[in-house]
Order: sequence, then structure tokens, then C-alpha cells
Amino acid sequence: MQTAEINKKAMILLEEWDPFLEGPDAYEQEIVEVVADLHVMDHPTDLAKRIREIYEHSHALWIPLEECMQISYKLLAVKFEAKCIIT
Repeated sequence: MQTAEINKKAMILLEEWDPFLEGPDAYEQEIVEVVADLHVMDHPTDLAKRIREIYEHSHALWIPLEECMQISYKLLAVKFEAKCIIT
């Protein structure tokens, strides 16, 4: 799986995730930032904290870390699936 394919799958997951119930088009910038961080982070807690930071900063609303952990695991599963296929 190529980087572009990982990005596409990650973006789809993030577009479906709507933590503030604002609709799928409300998070374009956040999605770009999270996908970039996905490529440099491997630990679910670290990624979840970064996701929470990105979304909270943009929307000035709090998200429980548990919600961010759920999406973090899904995103890392996409990334690690790709690594297994490549190696």
C-alpha cells in the first residue's frame, strides 16, 4: 500500500469521524494535520493526544481522550496494515 493509499484511507476515516457534530466538511484542515502526524507517530496514545490537540485548537471545544483513542487505533491499523504488506 502506497503512502497515497494510506492517506486516502485515513482521510475517509477522519471524514466519517465527527466529534463536534458539525458535519463532514467542518474538519478539512484538521484532517490534513492528523494525516501528516500519522506518518511520524506509532503509539496510539501519542497520536490520540495530538488529534485532541489539533481538533480542540481549531474548534475551542474539549474532546474526551477516549474518543481520540478510538480513531487513533483505526488510523494506526491502516498504517500498520500497509507496513505489513510492504515488508
